[in-house]
Amino acid sequence: MSVDIEGITQGLEEELKSVGDNASLEALRIKYLGRKGSLSEILSHLADLPLEQRPVVGKRANELKQRLLAFIKEKEAEFNSGLQQGAKFDITLPGTAYEIGQRHPLTQIMDEICAIFSHLGFKIVESPEIETEFNNFTALNIPLEHPSRDVFDTFYLETPMNTDRSGRLTQIKSAGKLLLRSHTSPGQIRVMKQYQPPLAVVVPGKVYRPDAVDASHSFMFHQVEGFLVNKEVKFSDLKGVLTYFCQELFGKDIRMRFRPHFFPFTEPSAEVDISCIICKGKGCSVCGRKGWLEILGSGMIHPNVFKAVGYPKDKYTGFAFGLGIERIAMLKYGINDIRLFFENDLRFLKQF
Repeated sequence: MSVDIEGITQGLEEELKSVGDNASLEALRIKYLGRKGSLSEILSHLADLPLEQRPVVGKRANELKQRLLAFIKEKEAEFNSGLQQGAKFDITLPGTAYEIGQRHPLTQIMDEICAIFSHLGFKIVESPEIETEFNNFTALNIPLEHPSRDVFDTFYLETPMNTDRSGRLTQIKSAGKLLLRSHTSPGQIRVMKQYQPPLAVVVPGKVYRPDAVDASHSFMFHQVEGFLVNKEVKFSDLKGVLTYFCQELFGKDIRMRFRPHFFPFTEPSAEVDISCIICKGKGCSVCGRKGWLEILGSGMIHPNVFKAVGYPKDKYTGFAFGLGIERIAMLKYGINDIRLFFENDLRFLKQF
């Protein structure tokens, strides 16, 4: 193998003078330092040279390589700065614009709801999405035979396993089966087990039910649970709080009505309706021509719930309410398909 190191040196020095942009600089790098470049070939085949030539050629090739690398680094900085003489782009042009994100419409509604109750003195509390059967059902006075406890209506989880010191798998102890919470009401149980009244709390978050997905149902959605516990809390207090909430969220001109209903964890219980915000109570397709929209369930906390959390009998009273975030957002914005919230279509999300 013969190497004309002096010829390569002269050729490189001449080509360095003609480099005027990034394209020619990259071409020069590939020619000399690429996988099949002149200097790369020399350095990779030094062992093929006669023994007496190796130190001289190797030293000279390395010097050229370092000279070329330093030149490339210097020129790249010069070209990319836009300060070289005769730059081929206008450095005064505006740069790339990056869009600023925004909160999801469901997050906006949840934050607005929490802000209203926070103004009334309620504390915002987060609760786990993986719950015990006791917190999700038993403590809320939901009997074993209730349909909601069936595997077709609740996402039950396998009992988690842990490893003991000997390496054997053991079950983690928990209060009954574990599940994905089907409502935010277990947060009420957790707070009451940990704290004594007076309490005024709202618990927002995701909930899960194995529903078939359609225009009005989803296997995952959002709720806000609220409750207030103290001595001598009355149903009139519940009506006052919810009236203030509805007027703040939907406007002062709405009308409200409380309809008797049944919930295992409240007694008495009531569904709350507001006059349709679309037709102002006259009747339209949104309200089913009835002039009313159902927005939440509520009632006075059942004595069995107080018993489950260890509160003394007949010492406290309280009320609770729960509402679906998606339903509120759909009513407020006139949206007719819940799936739009979760499809990540920016054409939809940018409207809010």
